[in-house]
Amino acid sequence: MIKLFKVKEKQREDTENGNARGPCNKQTAGELRLRKDITELNLPRSCTISFPDGKDKLMNFEIKIQPDGGYYAGGNFLFSFQVPSIYPHEPPKVKCKTKVYHPNIDLEGNVCLNVLREDWKPVLNINTIIYGLYLLFEEPNHEDPLNLEAAAVLRDSPQLFKSNVKKAMLGGTVANVSFTRCV
Repeated sequence: MIKLFKVKEKQREDTENGNARGPCNKQTAGELRLRKDITELNLPRSCTISFPDGKDKLMNFEIKIQPDGGYYAGGNFLFSFQVPSIYPHEPPKVKCKTKVYHPNIDLEGNVCLNVLREDWKPVLNINTIIYGLYLLFEEPNHEDPLNLEAAAVLRDSPQLFKSNVKKAMLGGTVANVSFTRCV
């Protein structure tokens, strides 16, 4: 306890004398956990991570998914992750920045993935979410949709769904909605 007081006293003296090295950047528990998650990432070959605000700003990053199979093969889909300071007790906010015709992603980019909602647990990590997103492109789920129209077409007419996905990925219009080319 006495050493602690001496350290505090020394810090105060250094600050008063102008010898301080500036404020130390303490990391939150969420930042420490996220740093661990990122160093342990095991991304599929078709996924990449980037830090648009620089590598020092870990709490906001992007994941690019380029599926190599399924309806969305050959597409490029960008997701933004905003990680709360209380991570992992609360899941990241994930948005799809690429407008996509998908039953589990609405036209505003909201994502319907169970591990981002009711099934989130602090033992899960960023890798779990990325694999979940990847699987949404490999196997879209019409039973838990955000885009009801796309889900109905997938359920009732898989060939039409496939055609609509291709049209949307090439920058066409599907159900009166214009898409931007993502291949």
